[in-house]
Amino acid sequence: MTSQDKYAVFGNPIKHSKSPAIHAAFASQCGQSMQYRAVRVETGDFERAASNFFAGGGKGLNITMPFKEDAFRFAGRLSERAQRAGAVNTLTLADDGVIEGDTTDGVGLVRDMVANLGWMVQGRQVLIIGAGGAVRGVLEPLLRERPGLLVIVNRTAARAEQLATVFSDLGPVEGGGYGIIGARQFDLVINASGAGLAGELPDLPSSVLTERSCCYDMVYGPEPTPFMRWAAHHAAWAVSDGLGMLVEQAAQSFYIWRGQRPETQSVIARIRQSMESA
Repeated sequence: MTSQDKYAVFGNPIKHSKSPAIHAAFASQCGQSMQYRAVRVETGDFERAASNFFAGGGKGLNITMPFKEDAFRFAGRLSERAQRAGAVNTLTLADDGVIEGDTTDGVGLVRDMVANLGWMVQGRQVLIIGAGGAVRGVLEPLLRERPGLLVIVNRTAARAEQLATVFSDLGPVEGGGYGIIGARQFDLVINASGAGLAGELPDLPSSVLTERSCCYDMVYGPEPTPFMRWAAHHAAWAVSDGLGMLVEQAAQSFYIWRGQRPETQSVIARIRQSMESA
């Protein structure tokens, strides 16, 4: 690898991206010489921008909203995870010149919950709220952890049902509207709903929680999210936002690109501190 290999994150908006700071910390920690910058790409211009980036010597791209499906179509070769997700957040220039597409979101989520937070997925009853791209991107790694049951609920029941069907070969999974929750309780509740992105609460009964439930919000910020506050109010055992997922999915991208797995705990703490002091 040459010195100062070029990497970037493409998105729109992108101004407040934490990715350059995260990858700078990884590079410093691992002794890697690389450039990483955030690039705002106009809607409809992804293919041209990505082609120019790689033609100009770029080695890898992270992709954030709204271009993950564009990146899926752009990649010349896809990982099994990316094929399942129908979206790509990591593009890599392979040794044979082919642009490879992968998705690291689900790996990041599972690693944050299991390795960082010490939560168990195996054998547990898991509820995931939402059926959009964020959910589709994490289902395979979650099901690989062998939960006892994974239930997907969404305001539009058909979308949750479709996801359950697509991923049913990986483990016990159900999908539908909020009505399928009934009187069931869950060990792990993950909020990936559009309501969460908008800073609103999903339409969830508190009866889903037990005193041992862990609640994870895939969004993050300097203050606890409405979902985190709701979970804490109803006495969930443990509550977390998605900052660790952000750092862990970046660490997986870094590993794909550079072949080294950075330590993440100190980076999560540093990014958290910078958000709280901003």
